Amino acid sequence: MRPKPMRLVDFNGNGPYLRDEATGLVWHRTELRVLYADTDCSGAVYHSNHLRYFEQGRATLMRCIEHPYSAVEQAGFIYPVVNTGVNYYEALTYDDLVWVLTKPGELERVRIRFDYVILRQRNPRPAADGFTVHCTLNRKRIPVPVDEYTLQTWRNFPK
Repeated sequence: MRPKPMRLVDFNGNGPYLRDEATGLVWHRTELRVLYADTDCSGAVYHSNHLRYFEQGRATLMRCIEHPYSAVEQAGFIYPVVNTGVNYYEALTYDDLVWVLTKPGELERVRIRFDYVILRQRNPRPAADGFTVHCTLNRKRIPVPVDEYTLQTWRNFPK
């Protein structure tokens, strides 16, 4: 079932953050343009490229909140993806200007989740949405509890 259009407004004039007035959720916005290399022979964005867009949204969000992956790794943690899900509603095509909306999702003892919505900049109807789940590992690749800095980041994300 196709989700309802989003009603996005600036969140406190705070740059990359938008609030969906329909749900009250706050999202971090990353803007990108679809490259020709991202499309298949039908002219639509190839399905797996949506996961690349999720990664760009996630990495940009983490840098914006001053918790980039490089700092996570320097602190001795890695966050490999252990589960993904994508719902496709409308094809994206070459040169579309899109927003990847990202927000922290569920937080468990050794797992963190990010939620995403991809939409054309001028169209509030989601073209795709989904999630990624990451396990928190130490340098020896052993699952460990989510680090304190990440816990604080999740708690302090705009609401």
